[in-house]
Amino acid sequence: MTSELVGECSMHETLLDLETLDQQSKNSPDDYVQLQLRIYRLAFALTAIFVVLTAFLFGLQTSTSFLVGALSGIFYLRLLARGIGKLGKSAKIVGKVQLIIPVLLVLVVSKLPQFDLIPALLGFLLYKFSLIIQFLFGPYLQKEV
Repeated sequence: MTSELVGECSMHETLLDLETLDQQSKNSPDDYVQLQLRIYRLAFALTAIFVVLTAFLFGLQTSTSFLVGALSGIFYLRLLARGIGKLGKSAKIVGKVQLIIPVLLVLVVSKLPQFDLIPALLGFLLYKFSLIIQFLFGPYLQKEV
């Protein structure tokens, strides 16, 4: 008799977990969009701060190269997020289209004399800082809201 009760309780808990999971999956597209917007805002804010800082410390040419790289990184992040958003709906794998962005960045920056390669590449990698900050501080910020 106790094994039947335990079996019924675990089955009831499983059903509750499935209902909770179903409810969470309905909210997850909205959560994903909110996460994307937070990351984009953070990436643009970091870009503005670092471009101004770079302009004061290293000059206008370095700052412009950094800005071009940072905007390329944000565009790369947007393409990657769009591919991840399609995952499971209309695509089974993430596309490789976004990989052309760093290649084009290196080609354009190396061909044009008004840009420097190293600051552009560092600017491209700036979007990673927004992901790291969101990963580290996102749960704390989300609990407060």
